[in-house]
Amino acid sequence: MIEIQNISKKFGDHVVIDNISAQFIPGICNLIIGTSGSGKTVLIKCIVDLLKADKGEILFDKILLSKMDKEERKDLRQNLGMLFQGNALFDSLTVEDNVKFPLDMFSTLAIEEKKIKVNEILAHVKLEGVNNKFPAELSGGMKKRVGLARALVMKPKYLFCDEPNSGLDPQTSMVIDRLIEELTVEFNITTIVVTHDMNSVMEIGNHIIYLHQGKKEWEGSNKDIIYSENKLLNNFIFASDFLQDAKAMRMQSNPLK
Repeated sequence: MIEIQNISKKFGDHVVIDNISAQFIPGICNLIIGTSGSGKTVLIKCIVDLLKADKGEILFDKILLSKMDKEERKDLRQNLGMLFQGNALFDSLTVEDNVKFPLDMFSTLAIEEKKIKVNEILAHVKLEGVNNKFPAELSGGMKKRVGLARALVMKPKYLFCDEPNSGLDPQTSMVIDRLIEELTVEFNITTIVVTHDMNSVMEIGNHIIYLHQGKKEWEGSNKDIIYSENKLLNNFIFASDFLQDAKAMRMQSNPLK
């Protein structure tokens, strides 16, 4: 579990994150949503220690990040998996070597043991047999799955996904969403997804935090969103006609809500 307590961050006089508290539970998909500039990325960078929060505390499984020594922080980094928006694959490396990269960096396993782990995680993301291909030979969805495999090859406790469906078509996006959810449940990972994809919100948003101008404006599940009376959230979520119709249908089916 990851817990943040009263996190604030500003650059100069501009407050980007304002007194945010939340708990992110293992085994479910925790989503952070909001418009561009709402503070989503800065919050994530504070959680993974790429930025230092000005105020507040961050706890990983009840251990304060601020109190961790050098070795504890090293152990924490080895337990963090990151799926980047742009995949961040090495073009000059094969799929196998891209996925193996964290093992080369952080483990002392023998070469054959590393290959076994790579093949296991590639099978999990349904990419068997592509070990020797290069990123340029892959579709956008396949690249995303390679990135997910690399993020998970160390079997981390914590997984962070930054706009995992960026640039993907709706069908491929659904595949990525389902993979993230399935692997989160299977490995009991504390997964945090930053997204503005409303399909992802409705499909895998077990726990959602909505940020607006650096503040936590709303918190709940994808089921709660349909009945939310928060005007800022509704303006963000139900901007499309499709989602407006979805809310209208839900309300008609349960008028007491």
